[in-house]
Amino acid sequence: MEQLRVAFVPGVTPDKWARAWRERNPQIRLTLLPIEESVQRAVLDDGDADLALARLPVDLDSPAPLHCVRLYDEVPVVVAGLDHFVAAADPDTALPPDELADEQLVLPHPSGWAPTVTQRDFPPMSAKDAIEVAASGAGIVIVPMSVARLHHRKDVVHRPVDLEPTTIGLIWLREADSPVHQDFVGVVRGRRASSSR
Repeated sequence: MEQLRVAFVPGVTPDKWARAWRERNPQIRLTLLPIEESVQRAVLDDGDADLALARLPVDLDSPAPLHCVRLYDEVPVVVAGLDHFVAAADPDTALPPDELADEQLVLPHPSGWAPTVTQRDFPPMSAKDAIEVAASGAGIVIVPMSVARLHHRKDVVHRPVDLEPTTIGLIWLREADSPVHQDFVGVVRGRRASSSR
């Protein structure tokens, strides 16, 4: 393998792992591929990437079995316009979801949580577009903190919300597993080049 292609979803910053890989394996070129969450499984199935830094859950069984190494959890945050009441909330204390019960949720939350008030039908959109809509005051969006930071705007505020965290994991096809894949797993897990698996 002369090249290792690693896809990553918005909010993931693979730079430190890329540096460690390049120091450890200068003979194998690492290519980083930014992707949307909607294709995080497909890039492996289609052969466009060798591994993916994905936001779980992902179907690990179909159409072909995947290996999955859980890496870290992400704090969920509510993003709203600057005049919204969440701007006054303590940035170090997670808001209870019931305080958002009367809000319009611009983008469905992956957990299925939704405010209790009747929701408007927002068209499907990216997290970046949803944050723009939240900035307009038309509603709120709940995203991982890393995504809120990635799409930060001066006209929004984000505060932690007491919902289940999301998890970033490293996934790859079981049938494609190789020493190169395992070397990359070692890099993201912080193993030294001299340590054994």
